[in-house]
Amino acid sequence: MECERCKAKIEEGEERELHGQILCEDCYMDALSQARACDPWAVYSAKSLLKKGAAGPEINEIQAKILKILEETGGTELKVISEKLQIKPSDLEREIAALRHMEKIRGELKDGKRIIRLW
Repeated sequence: MECERCKAKIEEGEERELHGQILCEDCYMDALSQARACDPWAVYSAKSLLKKGAAGPEINEIQAKILKILEETGGTELKVISEKLQIKPSDLEREIAALRHMEKIRGELKDGKRIIRLW
């Protein structure tokens, strides 16, 4: 059996069905919990932790690489970042959302393209 979204092979009994599609577990989870870069509560939570003297959210290895790419390029499209890091766009969206909640990066429109840049 094959995932209708990513075309990965699915073991018998491991398939998930959502809205008439047969999905692998990863695609099923991505569909159920999509990353949301614009989440005021997540931003508020990250800021309030810092105000209370907590260490704050930590940046993981992939997020550090994203920040380095943005520093080097001055801002770029998600597709470029995904290609440089060789990760799935859905995984990149999650990392981008986390960095946005920490106010490390932001999006903007430049020449009609969605650009991700440093805050």
